[in-house]
Amino acid sequence: METSQAARGRAPADAPLETDYLVVGAGAMGMAFVDSLLSEQPEAQVLMVDRQHRPGGHWNHAYPWVRLHQPSAWYGVASRELGSVDKDTLGLNAGLYRMATGTEVLTHFEQVMQQRFLPSGRVRWLPMTDYQRGADGTHRVVSHVGSQARTVRVRRRLVDATQLRPEVPSTHPPRYARSPGVSCIPVNELVSTPRAYARYTVVGSGKTGIDACLWLLEHGVAPAQIRWIMPRDAWMLDRANYQPGLENFERNMTHLADQFGAIAEAGTPAAVFARLEATGALLRLDPTVEPTMYRCCTVTQDELTALRTITDVVRLGRLRAIEPTRLELDRGSLPAVADTLYIDCSAAGIKPMPRLPVFDGERINLLLVRVCQPLFSAALIAYVESHVDGDAARNAMCAAVPIPEVPRDWIVMWALTLANTAQWAQHEGLSAWLRNCRLNSNAVMARGVTPDDQPRLALLAQVSALAQQAGARVPALLAMPS
Repeated sequence: METSQAARGRAPADAPLETDYLVVGAGAMGMAFVDSLLSEQPEAQVLMVDRQHRPGGHWNHAYPWVRLHQPSAWYGVASRELGSVDKDTLGLNAGLYRMATGTEVLTHFEQVMQQRFLPSGRVRWLPMTDYQRGADGTHRVVSHVGSQARTVRVRRRLVDATQLRPEVPSTHPPRYARSPGVSCIPVNELVSTPRAYARYTVVGSGKTGIDACLWLLEHGVAPAQIRWIMPRDAWMLDRANYQPGLENFERNMTHLADQFGAIAEAGTPAAVFARLEATGALLRLDPTVEPTMYRCCTVTQDELTALRTITDVVRLGRLRAIEPTRLELDRGSLPAVADTLYIDCSAAGIKPMPRLPVFDGERINLLLVRVCQPLFSAALIAYVESHVDGDAARNAMCAAVPIPEVPRDWIVMWALTLANTAQWAQHEGLSAWLRNCRLNSNAVMARGVTPDDQPRLALLAQVSALAQQAGARVPALLAMPS
């Protein structure tokens, strides 16, 4: 009697797989891409692989109190709302729309997988699995658990959803040395510290460092007990300028007009940033320190006020070593304080993107195509893949917008975003998709504006005109020194 799997009508565990799209990475961008692809290509088959045990990518390793830094209205996948549309009534985000917690984000992606992707019969999901590319171009997937290795025949494209390579402190140890006996923890462990410390030192000036400082302040640590090692000051965005709801329409559109006006009318890059700060489009921690970093981080005015109560801010570059009696940094050293808990927030977050096209022969690289909006970008790339013929035409619509690092990148990002937007406007189907996509913040902000609402239509027309002027002005600005 035959007892093999094949004889019983099932493929052997190591049998080759076949799919239209092999998506490597089930983080936020991979999920947003597949969600859009399922809507735009009703017959497409997808195989998703990821090293994690569930969808969500780096959210699986985020610190317990993490939240989005933007309203939930335009995060997640396009087909499913994320969280509620309520406003916070307490805390430093009071009066603004809620930002989903890390747990809510993971639940969202898990529900999308279990309630939309898998029931469709068109998505196969292999968690705890590595992707490997053979020297001969063969696609292979290898399970972490069963160690099975299987080849995959890809009929259309490999989709690389790992290009942004986010880092979080719990998975990437500090790059600075730590002497034995020094109490240094990743930010994730802050909620489980066994005792109070005399002092707390937050290492890192990005979003995670901001969140760590705010958590300490909100939990009763006095500002004088906190030292903040800030390798670089950053320009920040006022979260109040990025709120859904028709009641915020005028503020949102005026904010866009201010940004485009700064590009179109300021004489130099430095003048652009001076104007952006004057209009409230950009914020800084210390009015006397010129920021040298920009990473699309948002804060509220109340959060900024709280952060400014921390006066022991160390601006000597990156931390190199924590010794029992001193700290060594790029540009000097200073005494260490006894009984200090060091909180590591120094992971790179999202790294600079590789210089690759989005549509690259047999591969799709999921990169940003609009300023600081990765999930919208992934969903739009899926639409373009499905409805535009030829990679040259697709790439003309999807020039990769870099992850920002320095202030000048703000201008570069807008240059490419405006060029992409002009291309999208020429495609009737994509224009309709943009009007209805919930991940498109511009559409969400304008939702509810009626054809007879002349004042708001006039403001939209003003923003559009300034955007065209900004697009024409950008090359001259970028040709100037910073």
